[in-house]
Amino acid sequence: MRAQNSQPVDRNADLDSLMRALLRDVLNLPQAQVDAFDADTPLFGALPELDSMAVAGLLTEMEDRLGILIDDEDIDGDTFETFGSLVAFAQAKIG
Repeated sequence: MRAQNSQPVDRNADLDSLMRALLRDVLNLPQAQVDAFDADTPLFGALPELDSMAVAGLLTEMEDRLGILIDDEDIDGDTFETFGSLVAFAQAKIG
């Protein structure tokens, strides 16, 4: 397990904000765009910035920022389907 650089993420609002910042930083999206995301906002296939290389970078940043390890078998087609599914995946990984 990687060391966590920040305070533990223990609230859904904190995780939501952290995931928005992560998408903004990794995909270089405008803040206004990530602020407008809701649980049903489609990601993979809808955001041109989110290609297979960006997915790898996003997973690495998730590990670093959340202090988790993500195995290949943890990821499936639904993980990056919507903003809500991505947040739910992160929530499940941090417990």
